[in-house]
Amino acid sequence: MRASTAHGGTRPLRVVQVSFHTDLARRAPEELLEAWPTLSRVACAVQSDGVDVTVVQAAHTGETIVRDSVTYHFVHDARGRHDRVIQRAASLSPDVVHVQGLGFARAMRPLGRSVSRAPVFVQDHGAVPPRGWRALAWRWAYAHIAGVSFTASAQADPWKAAGILKRALPVFAVLEGSTDFNPGNQDAARTATGMSGDPCVFWTGRLNANKDPLTALAAFERAAEQLPDARLWCCFGDAPMLDIVRQRIASSSTLAPRVALLGNRPHAELEARYRAADFFLQTSHREGSGYSLLEALACGTTPLVTDIPAARQIVADAGALTPVGDAMALAAVIVDWSRRERASLRLEARARFDAALTFDAIGKQLRATYEALTVAS
Repeated sequence: MRASTAHGGTRPLRVVQVSFHTDLARRAPEELLEAWPTLSRVACAVQSDGVDVTVVQAAHTGETIVRDSVTYHFVHDARGRHDRVIQRAASLSPDVVHVQGLGFARAMRPLGRSVSRAPVFVQDHGAVPPRGWRALAWRWAYAHIAGVSFTASAQADPWKAAGILKRALPVFAVLEGSTDFNPGNQDAARTATGMSGDPCVFWTGRLNANKDPLTALAAFERAAEQLPDARLWCCFGDAPMLDIVRQRIASSSTLAPRVALLGNRPHAELEARYRAADFFLQTSHREGSGYSLLEALACGTTPLVTDIPAARQIVADAGALTPVGDAMALAAVIVDWSRRERASLRLEARARFDAALTFDAIGKQLRATYEALTVAS
């Protein structure tokens, strides 16, 4: 879609992507573009699909940068008041305003007043619906928005049930980001990482109640009874359950020789680890998106994960989905999929990624969303 000009001509749809999130590390704008690659990759993908995109980003230093035909306005946001960010966004005369994150309710009404002629669209990045008086405040704040997106449309249900988002509000399924990881060579990756196993199973994520590592261990333990050469390799960051996990592994004669806790590893190293694995294991109770799941599929690693909306949207038929907290079901899936032809599974995983999960795919999803909002307004 193209927007009309004052002289009767047309021009590309003008979209301003706004982020009120400020960097706790107080990095300079150039550093932020390197540290937050999704910021620029998504903007460029939309621009490449024929939309005129400008980014307005709250920052600790004011600066304007042009990169790959996209202009980034880094706006000094004194004490997180958001007024300067809002003013800059309004000054760009947008046709659509795309706000990153549902966590900035205080800014939404002032933003809506400043860009009253443009629909405001908000993209979730893993927020949790508030309760009590905050839910009432957020309901008021988001009453005027024209649309919202989640990784999967079903993720809007608790927000609507709580009355924060209107029942009739349009909901779009849009990925938060993607990855440049690729399958590479599995044998070389196993040599480089030292990972092994038949099957070789990989876990990434925090060791906390939501990620539910105990269900993963129980499932793997049961599956290993039928897969004696199976190995589980675990990378993790924040780990409040680390002692519990260590005790669980040490107490099992099945798990102790087969599970390796690798700890926190550099992100660049993970590509080789995904490549080395046959299967990616995840037992989350809730996920806003699924960056690790995207990375696994990009590397051709088959996901065996819990059946939650984000995973359902990302995996489709390129892996297995099991009920949350059901170790027996997950164990059965590990055994079943381990007996399938692995080379074909790797091709299917990457094919799923190429078909719907790339940055180009996000660009097309967002363009379609912007056009729908413009028509509706």
